Amino acid sequence: MSENFTIGHDPLSLERIRNVLVRLEETIIFSLIERAQFAQNPRIYQRGAFTELTALGFPGSWLEWFLKETETFHAKARRYTSPDEYPFTSNLPAPVLPPLKYPTILYPNTVNANQSILSFYIRTIVPRITRRATVILAASKRAQGITGDEEFEDDGNYGSAATIDVEVLQSISKRVHYGKFVSESKFQENPAAFIPHIRQRNRTALDGLISKPEVERKLLQRLNKKAFTYAQEFKPDGEINRDEITAKKIDIDSVVDLYESFIIPLTKEVEVDYLLQRLDGLSEEDIEKLKEKNV
Repeated sequence: MSENFTIGHDPLSLERIRNVLVRLEETIIFSLIERAQFAQNPRIYQRGAFTELTALGFPGSWLEWFLKETETFHAKARRYTSPDEYPFTSNLPAPVLPPLKYPTILYPNTVNANQSILSFYIRTIVPRITRRATVILAASKRAQGITGDEEFEDDGNYGSAATIDVEVLQSISKRVHYGKFVSESKFQENPAAFIPHIRQRNRTALDGLISKPEVERKLLQRLNKKAFTYAQEFKPDGEINRDEITAKKIDIDSVVDLYESFIIPLTKEVEVDYLLQRLDGLSEEDIEKLKEKNV
């Protein structure tokens, strides 16, 4: 999901930011449902597991190679010049197209949570959402006389699984890093409330200024309803297939837990990390002017 920052809408409007985050919920849920149809395929996350890649001189995992190849093309198409895009791959090529003239939205910063997202996704999200497909695969293999370690986890769909992995990772990354827009919007609304805590490096106080428990509660309720709806099987006429009511396309609790235990907390970390860099390079005079902005 791409945002158009070249049109006149205020990119720091909290209403606009909220709409972006709500749409990203659906993007993430649908991508997770697509990934859940394949088994875990742990081999694609192991560095050096594919001799085909080592022969090419690439020492990383199949997923890392997929990310590199995908993001190389995206970089050439200037995807990562957009203020809401963060690649997982370093040393990407320069864009082929001339740069677009984006408005100045975020303060210069070095905050990037992608390595944490990648690690959590591989170790926690994938095993959980693919559990059903992995169990079905194991039963199928046992019917063919394949038992023991060979019956689990690997269905050989390395390309399909990694393609969806990239989509999920990019969506989660966008969602998490959109926390910077939230922080900048709230900072500009009342700089004086933030500046003392930024100078004192008081993460707890900054977290208190940006956290909205009631908003988070409603988000999780909405997410649960969306995941429940999208995970159902429908008949050709659009009616819910009651015979399949218990056979969801994805574990709904895993989607909600992903947000509650990881995406929301990590987003708040990004928001605080961004704020801690918000005064870097500013003179005392600049900071005093910010304090007086909404007085």
